[in-house]
Amino acid sequence: MEVLKYSIKQNEKMVLLEFELQRNLAPDDLKNIKLPDPVKEGFSHKLLILSGRGPIWLYAFMVHYFHPVRAIAIFDPRLDGAVVVESHSNEFNVGKVLKYENII
Repeated sequence: MEVLKYSIKQNEKMVLLEFELQRNLAPDDLKNIKLPDPVKEGFSHKLLILSGRGPIWLYAFMVHYFHPVRAIAIFDPRLDGAVVVESHSNEFNVGKVLKYENII
């Protein structure tokens, strides 16, 4: 059984990856998590928004894994938006909050 189930929605500028844990996650599970390759899947030129409930170390793993994308933001429901945490683009500055209504 996969430990992580995810879905992807995208438009011309953004990709929203929503994930859900299928069971309690252990640190050793990281080596078996299968995520889409942003280069092979053709979304490395876009902003990636990660959304889901998981431990902080899972988010750190995912941010590192998705480093090739244009920028990465983490959805935070308390802010009703996604916070840019990594960027290779002047369009998406680190710390910028992208409001929910502007996300896919």
